[in-house]
Amino acid sequence: MLISITQLIGGFILLVWGADRLVAGASALARNLGVSPLIIGLTIVAFGTSAPELIVSATAAARGNPGLAVGNAIGSNIANIGLILGVTAVIYPLRVESETLKREYPVLMLIMIGSFIMAADLIYDRTEGWLLLFGLVALVIWMVRFGMRRGTEDPLAREFAAEIPRDMPTGYAVLWLIVGLVVLPLSSSFLVDGAVFIARTLHVSEAIIGLTIIALGTSLPELAAALTSALRQEDDLAIGNVIGSNMFNILGVLGIAAAVHPVEVDLLMLQQDFPVMFVFTVMLFFMAYGINGPGRISRRSGLLLIALFVSYQVLIWLTAHRIPVTPAG
Repeated sequence: MLISITQLIGGFILLVWGADRLVAGASALARNLGVSPLIIGLTIVAFGTSAPELIVSATAAARGNPGLAVGNAIGSNIANIGLILGVTAVIYPLRVESETLKREYPVLMLIMIGSFIMAADLIYDRTEGWLLLFGLVALVIWMVRFGMRRGTEDPLAREFAAEIPRDMPTGYAVLWLIVGLVVLPLSSSFLVDGAVFIARTLHVSEAIIGLTIIALGTSLPELAAALTSALRQEDDLAIGNVIGSNMFNILGVLGIAAAVHPVEVDLLMLQQDFPVMFVFTVMLFFMAYGINGPGRISRRSGLLLIALFVSYQVLIWLTAHRIPVTPAG
């Protein structure tokens, strides 16, 4: 068990560092090539903060542990809103002004509804996996086109511009990009090995570990990005990273996992975890949308999100015995 815990912790550390280097290198390279900050932020940064979930889920699916993959995707989306935005809002109440974000809310909801319909038969098959990946490509194209129309007038564009490395030479940018691409799959391999062993030791399904431990660990880049943005008073960026990551998680994480190997969905996950993800997303919508002006996530709202997230984590472990245990060997 000690070795597995060490693998888990070491994997998380390398994942966070590798994702950070990947984002820094890719965004600096794109900036040096003349790509606008808004497009870089909506695509590269969103992808980079979701890279740990993407790589871990692909590795888990390839190794025959699909429950870990789907648990990671759903659990990360819940953690992004409940824990990350909750903690961020407690430290610094968030004000939402960007029209870009307001347009992304309904897109996120449509993506979630589509993924729920696909899971209704308790499996994501390869065809559905490729459909999700096609949706990811369509999403990126839509973001790029929308970003080109908005230009520098959107508040989010100014915040992205402040975050992207300015003085990184192209050679260094390419080097860090390669380092990130190498470190991420290696660290995910350690992480998956440790997580599977811990699940079997605790006699719970791999989906439980994915919904809790792995979801929390792979959400660390989003937590770091949100806290940094909040402390710099970049409110739209803090929320934008979470919304972008959640869309990428469903389309990319579930898509890659199902394309590699059909992913079975436990009935309890469909009845419990998917609805919780919807509830948190709806709460975010009403907190941050701002019907008659800028939206706002207050400290009180942040405390509510954290309390609900902690309650959800307790619920997962209380109902864990109802999920079939993956047999060893």
